[in-house]
Amino acid sequence: MSPRRAPAADERQRDAERSKQQLLDAAVIEFGTRGFSGARVSEIATRAGVNKQLISYYFGGKQGLYQAVTDRWRAGEPALAEPAGSLGELVAAYARESQAQPDLARLLIRQGVDQDTSAGDEAEQATRFQQVLADIRHRQSNGELAADMDPAYTTLALFALSAAPITFPQIARALGLDPDSKTFTDQYADQLIRLVSHLAD
Repeated sequence: MSPRRAPAADERQRDAERSKQQLLDAAVIEFGTRGFSGARVSEIATRAGVNKQLISYYFGGKQGLYQAVTDRWRAGEPALAEPAGSLGELVAAYARESQAQPDLARLLIRQGVDQDTSAGDEAEQATRFQQVLADIRHRQSNGELAADMDPAYTTLALFALSAAPITFPQIARALGLDPDSKTFTDQYADQLIRLVSHLAD
């Protein structure tokens, strides 16, 4: 019997990346379901199918894992804005992303519902949303938002609109809509573009 071959460096790297991805995917679900405070690293590890010690090894613990999950969401945000021309198309892009990654959307919603500050990323969120607000103000100066609309309140409302099907699926169903259907996302995005266009001067 030949001796067992040690894995090559590139194989170890692939295994490490695979484990990290599995942990991130599992963490999104756990944090979205239970919030930061209620999430358990043992549940995340079990869902990911890896040893829970890897959470500390790769991310430095629960806090680091949560940060990595939110960083992954934020890393994708610039890509959302790039193809979006109008304000309505931007809101629609966020809505599509919420539908495509509902667990990430639920994580953000859960954070707000729980008013959980233990994740410790309030300063980063403030910076990020001030940048969004600056973009809305710029769009207002270009006529995409009526002059009598407050940009901050409008930004808050538009984020709520983009996540409404994830936040209130029961209301969608009560209205005769099916947020799980294949056609819903495109139809909702189209309606958002139409709705937001009426906010212009």
